[in-house]
Amino acid sequence: MKTAYVAVYETLADWEIGYLMVELRTGRFTGEPWQVVTVGESIEPVVTMGGMRIVPDVTIADVKPAAGDLLVLAGSGQWDHGGGEAFAKLAGRFLDDGVPVAAICGATAGLARAGLLDGRKHTSAAKEYLQATGYQGADGYVDARAVIDGDLITAGPDSPVQFARAALERLGLADERKREAYEGVFHRADPAAYATLMG
Repeated sequence: MKTAYVAVYETLADWEIGYLMVELRTGRFTGEPWQVVTVGESIEPVVTMGGMRIVPDVTIADVKPAAGDLLVLAGSGQWDHGGGEAFAKLAGRFLDDGVPVAAICGATAGLARAGLLDGRKHTSAAKEYLQATGYQGADGYVDARAVIDGDLITAGPDSPVQFARAALERLGLADERKREAYEGVFHRADPAAYATLMG
């Protein structure tokens, strides 16, 4: 069974990664359930922005990128206050080992500060949001809901469905027809897409 490591920290933006985590864990539309492992700086519980209490399964020190298949980073208040450096370093280790990293909203700012967006196509909440970090990767910014560049998947805070779709694409977990139906159902509320998604 493949493993998705999910970084957890105070004020984690639950909704941003919810669609992706459900699809990975259940495999309901892909036929391939994954193991989900939460990663904290310590094993002390954290409270998400939505008020859910999460006890990390493992700490950053326990994680070996080669033993996983994806690292997921959600937004949170920490990223906007210059925090999250340990998780940005972990993302760098994953990318160095050729293991995909999916970052949404504020997590993209943390990766920008760490230099991980330089030379890679990416997106976020807005180009100006990332430029405020002082990063050197603005030439690679793409005004899109979600962007895949090699092992890096990025999205802005308004695009949790597109984030999930892009991750499923990068991971090879659904074909284009099913991914389009997925977005049709969960983003556009298109009843005609439901039969394709379920089929």
